[in-house]
Amino acid sequence: MSGEARRRRLRALLKRSGAPDVDPAAVDAAFIHESAARESAGSSNERLEFFGDAILGFVAARYVFMLYPQAAEGELTRRKHALVTDEMCAQSARRLEFGELIVLGHGMQAAGGAQNTSILADAFEAYIAALYFATDISTAIDFVEREHLAFVERVDMAEADAKTALQELTQARFATMPVYFERAEGPAHDRRFTSQVRVGSEVLGEGIGASKKAAQLSAAAMALAALRQRTPPEAPPPDASNGPPSEPSSDRRVLAFRARRKPNPKPKAPI
Repeated sequence: MSGEARRRRLRALLKRSGAPDVDPAAVDAAFIHESAARESAGSSNERLEFFGDAILGFVAARYVFMLYPQAAEGELTRRKHALVTDEMCAQSARRLEFGELIVLGHGMQAAGGAQNTSILADAFEAYIAALYFATDISTAIDFVEREHLAFVERVDMAEADAKTALQELTQARFATMPVYFERAEGPAHDRRFTSQVRVGSEVLGEGIGASKKAAQLSAAAMALAALRQRTPPEAPPPDASNGPPSEPSSDRRVLAFRARRKPNPKPKAPI
C-alpha cells in the first residue's frame, strides 16, 4: 500500500474511532510488526500492545461488572476472559481491516502473516494504546466498547470459555480433567487445527479452528453439550399428587417406584 493510500486508510480508521483530527502518524506505530522492525531497525508495536492489553482488560472488566451485578468473581473472570482472547480481538481487527495496515517483514509477509490471529490481536491491542496516547482514556474506552464489546456481546459468552466450564463440570461430576489431542494440517499461512477432547477413555467432542485454541474451544463446547444431555431433568418438588408434603425431596425416586408398583392382590378365601 502506498504512503498516501495508507494515510487515507488510517484517517478513516481514526474518524471511525472518534478521533478525526488526530494525525495518522500518531497511530502508525501500532501496526509495525516485530519482523518489520528487525529488518528496518525501527520500533515494533510490542510496547504499545502491552499497554493496550491493560486498557482492554480494564474496559472488559468494568463492562462485565456492570452488566452482571449478581455474578460471582469466578463467573466475572470467565466472562471477561471471553471478551479479550486473541480470537475475539482478531475478529474485531479483521472487521476493521487491520490486515491491510499491518507492516510485516518480507518472510512473514510471504507466509500470509497479515491474517495471523496472534498478529491481528496484537495490532488491535496496540492500536487501543496508540489511540489513548493520541487522545484520552475516554476516547479509547468508547472505541473498545463500540467497535469490540458491542460485537463480541452477541456471542454466547457463557459458552465462550467452554474449556473452563468443561473442566469445572468434569471435576465436579467425575473428579477428573478433560484431555485434549490436536493435529495440524495445511501450510503455515493457512493452518487448520483439529482437536479432540476426552474425559477418561471417552471422546466427547471434536472441533476445527484456525488456531489450536479455537479448535479446543469448539471441541469443549461439543463435549459440554453431550454431558448436559446426559444429565436427567430435575424431578419436580412433591405436591399433593406425588405424595404427602412431609416426604423429604431425597425420597422422590422411592415414591415414584412405589407409585408404579401394582397393589398386592387380595388373598383368596379358603375353600
